[in-house]
Amino acid sequence: MLRFDDLQLFVRAADLGSLSAAARVMDLSPAVASAALKRIEQQLGARLLARSTRSLRLTAEGEGFLEYARAALGSLDEGRRLLASGQDHVSGVLQLSAPSDFGRNQLLPWLDDFQREHPQLNVRLLLGDRIADLFRQPVDIALRYGEPEDSSLVALPVAPNNVRVLCAAPSYLARHGEPRHLEQLAQHNCLLYRLGGRVHDHWVFHDGKRDISLTVSGNRFSDDADVVRRWAVAGVGIAYKSWLDVSTDVLAGRLRLVLPQLRGQATPLNLLCAHRTHLSKPINLLREMLVSRCAILTAQMPEPAGTDQ
Repeated sequence: MLRFDDLQLFVRAADLGSLSAAARVMDLSPAVASAALKRIEQQLGARLLARSTRSLRLTAEGEGFLEYARAALGSLDEGRRLLASGQDHVSGVLQLSAPSDFGRNQLLPWLDDFQREHPQLNVRLLLGDRIADLFRQPVDIALRYGEPEDSSLVALPVAPNNVRVLCAAPSYLARHGEPRHLEQLAQHNCLLYRLGGRVHDHWVFHDGKRDISLTVSGNRFSDDADVVRRWAVAGVGIAYKSWLDVSTDVLAGRLRLVLPQLRGQATPLNLLCAHRTHLSKPINLLREMLVSRCAILTAQMPEPAGTDQ
């Protein structure tokens, strides 16, 4: 196979009428330039340049091949310019997977803003709480809570300070009373979430000194995290949710934090990809936007105000 740099040397030598001059322009030694010309002539099975001690001229074969060599180099340059143009402009298809609750209630309007800013970008969004198989499913990146189980994946932080919070609708608390201690959760309907065949009924908190955990129960569970949030807003129980998922509801008064003196389990949001080479310009710009938007929400998360445990 002909080498790109060998073609360049041949065209330069033909233009300059000197192999040594072409070598100087390309920052090559005379020996390397001579070997390159010999290599291309051997591969083509024809002599391209007739050389003497004082001059260099194209052979008939060289004159015929020169046109094609220029065309090949021109095509490669055009391809390079096309790639550079594609890197400067955000276009193409962005395929991502996101958790159901975060995807529907936070990510969707953010993606609308992102596409208005980059109208040539097409977005394909898959929502679901199961871990996306980035090697088999048609996605470039996945947004997921917690550290990835697959250590081969690249995980980039989006919301590293996100935590779970205990929350319920004001209507529920008005009917059933507001728990003042964790033990009182046993008297309440706790809304449960199931993932991978396991019901997440083991809730963990931190009171500023130690971790406290307990097993809860309730009459409803779902494998869709957004359903659990909707149940909580509807006033049918208490939920233990990611702050990012319920922040809008809490700030709007649809949900109220329960036992706010306790800090819930750390639940960082990460962007996952199979390899760093997959981090295209659209993905990097999207991550910058997500980091900025999530930082605004996590900054609005109330700080634990003491403890009465």
